[in-house]
Amino acid sequence: MKLVAAALLALVSPLSAQGGMDIWLVPLTGTMRAPSVGTAVNVTNRPGYDNQPSFSPDGGTMYYTSQRDGQTDIYKYSVAGRTVTQVTKTPESEYSAQRMPDGKGISVIRVERDSTQRLWSFTLDGTAIGPVLESIKPVGYHAWLDTETVFVYVLGSAGLPATLQRASVKSGTATVVASRIGRTILRSTQGTAIYYAQRDTSGWWVHALDGARDQAVARLPSARDDFFAVTDDGDLIAASGNQLLFYRRAEEKWIELATFSEPGLQHITRIAISPAGDYLAVVGDEPAPRRP
Repeated sequence: MKLVAAALLALVSPLSAQGGMDIWLVPLTGTMRAPSVGTAVNVTNRPGYDNQPSFSPDGGTMYYTSQRDGQTDIYKYSVAGRTVTQVTKTPESEYSAQRMPDGKGISVIRVERDSTQRLWSFTLDGTAIGPVLESIKPVGYHAWLDTETVFVYVLGSAGLPATLQRASVKSGTATVVASRIGRTILRSTQGTAIYYAQRDTSGWWVHALDGARDQAVARLPSARDDFFAVTDDGDLIAASGNQLLFYRRAEEKWIELATFSEPGLQHITRIAISPAGDYLAVVGDEPAPRRP
């Protein structure tokens, strides 16, 4: 089973990294007709903010954002070795790391010293290279279509909604393709579609944008959360509270994939998928500490 990795990224903007969150790895087996979820393991398991998981192309590394001592940097987790390594260590804050299409570096949302939010590139060992898009800001999330094209979530100003913009790395310019969008932007592993969520009066709808064609796929099950992932077959995985739900497009309905009893998975806020489809990375709110 092969799934599309969700891009993902900060809460409403990268500046909102405050609440305690943990990342859990969940084995995924079976077929797309009958997927099966294994036991969830908390791989960050510490007080504080750990969020925005994304996998390397070979699935062996999970990048994520971690806030420690008031500073937010990119870390990586070895799936096989179960070890954690810090990647960036800068006075600025970095969020939403992804491996770049050329395989030579990572791209992140960086909050610069003057609070500007732009898309930056770093080497794999965490050395800053520079802004990918000089003039496009403030950027909250991103997803690469190919080495020359990246889709970015640009926060609105003066009460205007956030927009999805298609940006050219070569020219540094961007075109608005949708507004009132959610926090998930991802590219399909097959074909050239970009998936995103858009809100209307009935809730969040997943859209597939392929060239000039923009198709509404399905309404997400939770009016609160706009995170999702997409399978190679175009089916969806989303969360509602402590449940993972699976949407079969051919049947046009959501079914329960898993319900978690773990205290740290009672509100799932983000989902990412390994390229081989053998793991889900899910983010859950840390439970409130018990009062004495």
